Amino acid sequence: MPLLIPAEVETERLVLRQWRESDLDAFAEMMADPEVTRYLVPPVPVDRLTSWRLLAMYVGHGVMRGYSHWAIELRETGEFIGRAGPWRPDGWPALELGWAIARRHQGRGYATEAGKVALQVSWERLKPDRLISLVRLGNDASVAVARRLGGRLTETIDFFGGPTQVFDYPAPPGGPPGRQVD
Repeated sequence: MPLLIPAEVETERLVLRQWRESDLDAFAEMMADPEVTRYLVPPVPVDRLTSWRLLAMYVGHGVMRGYSHWAIELRETGEFIGRAGPWRPDGWPALELGWAIARRHQGRGYATEAGKVALQVSWERLKPDRLISLVRLGNDASVAVARRLGGRLTETIDFFGGPTQVFDYPAPPGGPPGRQVD
């Protein structure tokens, strides 16, 4: 399937782009960090082989669905710092806008910056009926990002064995119909 979203998008400080095999070392380092993974599925650090499989899953999702998380790098240096974007693997309740940032780059607004462009691209290019972020209980930083992006907490569900908050994003005015979020 051809890509439904741009292969690369730039923001003021970031480049959101397709994955490269050369991302593996930095991605594996990020995924081995318990502070980064504690709110992900699974909520545990993973080894290099599992990181390889996750990277391949993002690439495969893009091939199968036409969109996936982008790798994120700093515009100024080209350093890999995380991932963000839309995706909906089998079993997900709706199209999800997700993100994960390497610990040494957290707290600088990168997830919000990447999330803004991913939100816009998702509505414009994918035109979903519903766009959400899934946030594990206790992940206050991601709750703050979801709220800055305009997400509203609409429910808490059991998702892959843990209570997870669902933040719905209202469709932009004049944009795709979206789901009404009160």
